[in-house]
Amino acid sequence: MSAVKEVSGTLDSAIPRLSVVVPCFNESGRIGATLERLRDFFDGQSYGAELIVVDDGSTDGTASVVAEGHPDVRLVRYGTNRGKGHAVKQGMLEATGAYRLIYDADSSTPIEEVSKLWPRFDAGADCVIGSRTAPGAAIGAHQPRYREIIGKLGNRFIRLAGLTTFTDTQCGFKAFTAEAARTIFARQVMERFGADCEYLCIARVHGLTVAEVPVRWNNCPDTRVRPVRDSLRTLCEVLVIRANLWRRRYD
Repeated sequence: MSAVKEVSGTLDSAIPRLSVVVPCFNESGRIGATLERLRDFFDGQSYGAELIVVDDGSTDGTASVVAEGHPDVRLVRYGTNRGKGHAVKQGMLEATGAYRLIYDADSSTPIEEVSKLWPRFDAGADCVIGSRTAPGAAIGAHQPRYREIIGKLGNRFIRLAGLTTFTDTQCGFKAFTAEAARTIFARQVMERFGADCEYLCIARVHGLTVAEVPVRWNNCPDTRVRPVRDSLRTLCEVLVIRANLWRRRYD
């Protein structure tokens, strides 16, 4: 089911090397600072990058902050909150870059970590996912203990369901080649946090190579995640993904 979207902003004439997709819901208080950090970083790189903000039905003026303060950023917006997964899908399908990165609006993973992606892509990976649990990962500010426990239990359930062997499917720092993005996001069904796991399942169905890199990560206290409700909803989505695999919906 598709949403009616309004798209604004400008594009470089050449295809950028990287598209950065930032899903947002009521992020007016920090999206401006995040976009400034992203722009400052990419201004110092030798390759072109496009920034895409997807406003997932915000009611706090997020879209206005982006449109008025950052006219060089592509803005995709729709009126009803659908969930992070839906927002990511819309942004990925609008992206034009040779590589496409999901990036959280709270900058929990510093954008400098993008440098870890290129060696994996150069080695032939189709998808590269950030991990907070892989050897070499560094957690600066931890989540509350109860949230870490919920996360570990959720990941164990995902692995027991046979969906993936990765120990961190939910880190909001994932990148794809353009071809892999077209394959995955055209088939994506989940609209909320279960989509993070679904990407990996679709990649496996289509024989895409997924590489994992350890990243730096800092918990943001002002998170939009509601630990109990969102975790239960994600577990329900995991069961739907399992059924979709059985029905060969992702073929």
